Amino acid sequence: MFSKRIKNLKAYKTETSPAKIKLSSNELPYDLPEGLKKRIQEEIAKIPFNRYPDPYANELRQILAELWGVKPENIVLGNGSDEMILNLALAVGEPYEGITYPIPTFPMYRVVADSLGRPTYEVPLKPNLELDEERFNRVLENYNPALMFISYPNNPTGNLFDRKTLDRLRKKVPLMVSDEAYFDFSGETYINEAINPSENVVVLRTLSKIGLASLRVGALIADEAFIKEMFKVKMPFNVTYPSQVIAKVVLTEGLDFIRWAIGQVISERERLMNELQKMEGVKVFPSKANFFLFKTPYDADLVHQRLLEKGVLIRNVSYLPNLKGCLRVNIGKPEENDIFLEKLYEVLKELEKEL
Repeated sequence: MFSKRIKNLKAYKTETSPAKIKLSSNELPYDLPEGLKKRIQEEIAKIPFNRYPDPYANELRQILAELWGVKPENIVLGNGSDEMILNLALAVGEPYEGITYPIPTFPMYRVVADSLGRPTYEVPLKPNLELDEERFNRVLENYNPALMFISYPNNPTGNLFDRKTLDRLRKKVPLMVSDEAYFDFSGETYINEAINPSENVVVLRTLSKIGLASLRVGALIADEAFIKEMFKVKMPFNVTYPSQVIAKVVLTEGLDFIRWAIGQVISERERLMNELQKMEGVKVFPSKANFFLFKTPYDADLVHQRLLEKGVLIRNVSYLPNLKGCLRVNIGKPEENDIFLEKLYEVLKELEKEL
């Protein structure tokens, strides 16, 4: 019954182990204030639940356009940026033309390409986690992929790839997708290039990392002609009525809170990275996201398990290319970060005595 390509797929997995302190999914650690939730409840009560939502999400697009300094006509919204990744893979290039990206990176690029039967060309990062320009050039010249996905900053490594390298590479591919899920923590973007029809870049954004992960609202930003084509493959009512209403309230009446929370995460990121660097044998990797990588002198599987036993869940990424021994932790509230530091220190001291 099922296609062979589906039979060979592996479902995307998330870390779901129960833990008191969860620092594994790159979520904003702060829930919305009660006053803001009451305003949301008031607006939700006005929804005609028997009616479809605005298929174009025009009011929300207007709000986002003002926040991002573009026009509403430069934006198409999706059920998370995952849907925008799928739609790009559906719309850009022919089915036999490939998709390329560095690895390790966000796994949905591979999942989407495989589900559609499109060839993938994965280019391992250098040991310093930068792009391997020479290997990318060989892929671009030999296989002519239609799409190049770049997570900017990259997940799970947290770093921003060298922009000059990216600009050289994108001249050799029809379209570069700058996936800026963590833009709010880096401030670096290709949005000005994305809205310029003479440039071959589009930008992905999401509301998931700034406190609205439950809404599943993502965006693709591009020049107007490109957006018109993308509307042809967009599902008609893909962003729900409640998601549109809640996002509008939060991005207007709750914007000060969101900006405060982002500032807290950035500040805590620097504090947490500095504290880890003080621990003997621990290596911390640079990050411009709401998470970072680190490596200890001990087996990553063991450290991950010991932390979980102490009630702290982080992400074990040691199985990925060039990330042997690495763990990823996202930034929590100050008190959560303090518990993580305390428990990691305990684990390292215990392993030091045991091994």
